[in-house]
Amino acid sequence: MNNQRQLKSKITFIIFIPIAMALILECVVIYENGFESRVGILSLILFTIYVIFTVILYFRLMPAISSVIVDYSLEQGKIQKELMQELEIPYAMLDTTGHIMWANHEFHNIIGVSNDKRIKKSLDAYFPQLTPEIISDEDEMETSIEYQDRIYKVSVKKLDLSRVFQPNTKESVKEDIVLALYLFDETELIRYKQETIDQRLYAGLIYLDNYDEVMDSLEDVKHSILTALIERKINMYLNNIDAIVKHIENDKYFFVFRQKYLQTLRDDKFSLLDDVKNINVGNEISMTLSIGVGADGNQENNSFVEAYDNARTAIGMAMGRGGDQAAVKQGDQVTYYGGKSAGQEKSTRVKARVKAQAFEELLVSKEKVIIMAHKRPDADAFGSAVGIYRMVTSLGKKAYIVLNEITDAIKPVYNTFKVGNAYDNVFITSTQAVSEVNQDTVVVVCDVNRPSMTECEELLSLVPTVVVFDHHRQSNEAITGATLSYIEPFASSACEMIAEMYQYISRNPRLKSQEADAMYAGILIDTDNFLNKTGVRTFEAASYLRKSGADVTRVRMMFRSSMLEMKERAKGISNATVYMDHFALSYVEPDANMEDAPTVAVAKTANELLNVDNIKAAFVVTEADDGVLYVSARSIGDVNVQLVMERFNGGGHANIAGVQLKDKSKDEFFEELKAVLKEMYENGEL
Repeated sequence: MNNQRQLKSKITFIIFIPIAMALILECVVIYENGFESRVGILSLILFTIYVIFTVILYFRLMPAISSVIVDYSLEQGKIQKELMQELEIPYAMLDTTGHIMWANHEFHNIIGVSNDKRIKKSLDAYFPQLTPEIISDEDEMETSIEYQDRIYKVSVKKLDLSRVFQPNTKESVKEDIVLALYLFDETELIRYKQETIDQRLYAGLIYLDNYDEVMDSLEDVKHSILTALIERKINMYLNNIDAIVKHIENDKYFFVFRQKYLQTLRDDKFSLLDDVKNINVGNEISMTLSIGVGADGNQENNSFVEAYDNARTAIGMAMGRGGDQAAVKQGDQVTYYGGKSAGQEKSTRVKARVKAQAFEELLVSKEKVIIMAHKRPDADAFGSAVGIYRMVTSLGKKAYIVLNEITDAIKPVYNTFKVGNAYDNVFITSTQAVSEVNQDTVVVVCDVNRPSMTECEELLSLVPTVVVFDHHRQSNEAITGATLSYIEPFASSACEMIAEMYQYISRNPRLKSQEADAMYAGILIDTDNFLNKTGVRTFEAASYLRKSGADVTRVRMMFRSSMLEMKERAKGISNATVYMDHFALSYVEPDANMEDAPTVAVAKTANELLNVDNIKAAFVVTEADDGVLYVSARSIGDVNVQLVMERFNGGGHANIAGVQLKDKSKDEFFEELKAVLKEMYENGEL
């Protein structure tokens, strides 16, 4: 009724405007010609006739006009309602509580309610995801839902009916608010998008880790047989994912496959690793391989060049972790599969010779070298840094060693360098190192390849030339952009690697006795007196150091345990519990009289627990005063503790690993560790 009154007033306004204009005109005529003049009288008569005619016409036509307008409005309403009913997009009107007030035929069909029946249930009875709180929270809301194997985009908009009929209304009443809901079926669109993504090409590389070693140990007549079997295994495996494979070198393969098969490889956990390892034609050494898969991280860019670059990075990381595993690099994310074995030592020392000569050539145009290892250095970190120092100085270059903390692990051997003044200006702090660097400085990182673990991470960004020497398996965090990188996971220690390089330096550097002792100590500690991760090359390196002046007895006396440490170790053994019959878990309580955490006792306790029958791995922890939890992991046999420690963002290598944790108690750690061990054991990862 209010709308009808507004319509009548507008029609009245339109009709009476001409009357007002005629009246003004009549007044002007009378004013100009006079009221009694012939023109004035005639204009007045005409004006009167016009007004009478207009008023009569208004009252006679108004009902007819109103009737036509009302009929038109009703007809339009019917048409609009019919169009809304037949709209192919499901549409419904709701109140703020989610009750369905009205819905079109398509909406009825989707929820399975007949068109001639009223929908009695609320919206969340059909779509549990669309609760009243969600749909009425914002003025406009969009979300996606799944319903009866279809995917819908839901659009909900608030409508204020009071403002629709009365535009000048400022305040809204809750009863006047309704919700308009649209359902857009995006099932096919999403399917087409997924098909487009599935067609993207991923690049892959396969490298045989120990091709030369296996072939050297095999009879010549069997070389072709082994090669054919390996190639057949690779081709059959890649045929399952519809891949194109190319044999590019004796020990290298390149393949391309579509993205949709990546999940197949993940679910299969790259079983090709085990298939090739099980091939035996009389070879004493099992052939192992590394797989690197690369994908473009940008879904829109779809660059195959970037995918290939990521594949090269992935294969490098897989081999840098010891081989016999697969690495998938998708953008910045890297995932590893396999890697359960500790890897096999390579008998050839060609790599050591090449790296030694490259390092020597690199130093020709440089002024000075700054050497640093990891935080809280151990004997291997200190010994390898000292070995690099002597190598550099023998080439006529100035060198410094960054050492911020003298830990109990290196104190006995460090004290031998304080005798006399030969090493007075060799050991510097991080602050001093930063002030020494320039564009002609080389930063050498040893016994670590993670930037956050180095003594001074800032140095890596201050110089253009960085060199890395390490024997730990690589993790996702690595030093990028190194000019020279020599990472050998098969080596027992960084000291072993440096000792090998000594034999290929043209200047034939000579180690001093305390330097040889430091390097020998690094090998001794990392191998637990030549019991763990010891190969032929380990003993050759030790022999070289012995010839250079290392004294076995002197080194052993340096690292004898104190009575306090022996008691701590004994307590650690007594605190041990066995989990799943094969894993020893223990903790060492630090003595109140000691300033540092008993990290050495923790490592030795873990080694001692490996002597217990049926124990495959030991995990021992201790807590420092600053709240840092130190975890030492050791294993014997095929259990790879590095994979376990990586779950806690730690690292190491197959038989020796560890991690430092903040804001975590030992009880919390052990609970998480048990869950990880159970999961990995059930999945065959241990």
